[in-house]
Amino acid sequence: MLCISMAGFAQSYPTGKTILDKVDNNMSAKTRVLTATMEVGTERTKRTMELKTYGEGDHKAYTEYLAPAREKGTKMLKLENQLWIYSPSTDRTIQISGHMLRQSVMGSDMSYEDMMNDKPLLQQYKADVTGTEIVDGRKCWVVLLTAIIPDVNYFSRKTWVDTERYVPLKEELFAKGGKLLKRITLSNVQRVEGRWFPMSFVYKDVLKEGPGTKMSFQGIKLDTPIPASYFNLGNLK
Repeated sequence: MLCISMAGFAQSYPTGKTILDKVDNNMSAKTRVLTATMEVGTERTKRTMELKTYGEGDHKAYTEYLAPAREKGTKMLKLENQLWIYSPSTDRTIQISGHMLRQSVMGSDMSYEDMMNDKPLLQQYKADVTGTEIVDGRKCWVVLLTAIIPDVNYFSRKTWVDTERYVPLKEELFAKGGKLLKRITLSNVQRVEGRWFPMSFVYKDVLKEGPGTKMSFQGIKLDTPIPASYFNLGNLK
């Protein structure tokens, strides 16, 4: 009877695939237009930048920095696995590829891969549900993700997914050898065009000093048409 009872308890969990599918339905879109502020904290200072990002699937993304004056006019364009950055101070466009995509963006705790990737989780990971925990007063599924493709930002992830709204509220990101690389906390979950979406992300690179980097979204448009000209190299200047 004990075995039967425990088996029934284990089966009360949804499958990892079911959870990731619902998370992807909330967090991924065919297109997205995001207006945001990025607060980059160090041990002594804090810088705040304003930016706007246009994305199409997981293969096209264009970002322009709007403020402050020092970063204004900096632009980034991602096409497939290639990334170009335009700097107005030098009036030059440089291409970033390979391991350089894992470098910090503007001195933040986010890498270029973190910022430009929007591939659905189900296309990158298999998932196993290990239990439930409370995060910020919300009951969450604890889900372990393991990569199923070679070109992922992080080989494995531990994510805490809200059991009612199906959005992550906390994540830990690991290298292939099991080393913890980053922590992410997600908050201010709001209803956006029929989806649940966290309006605030805090990335913490555990290998760096400082409080981390906070991304706050002021505007989100999903599945809206974006002119093809945004994803053209000529748009960088």
